[in-house]
Amino acid sequence: MTKNELIDNLAKEAGLTKTVAKQVLETILAQTTKTLKKEGRFALAGLGTFDVVKRAKRTARNPRTGEPIIVKAHKAVRFKPAKALKDEVS
Repeated sequence: MTKNELIDNLAKEAGLTKTVAKQVLETILAQTTKTLKKEGRFALAGLGTFDVVKRAKRTARNPRTGEPIIVKAHKAVRFKPAKALKDEVS
């Protein structure tokens, strides 16, 4: 599902205009990002938890040349689905 399809479905299900549905979705995404930056964790009941994790520096290989390259230490976002979501999907 694309972002536009999600906006369309949100508008239909909630009885909103597409403009309002887009604003709602963008507000949720912005709030998620803001919370992850500030607190490092964002949990949404029934969906799951997003956590900011630190990835250590490591050596990897360029798949094209086989040459070793260094991947710098960085932060990444990890998602752990809620039990309700896992049960619904499986």
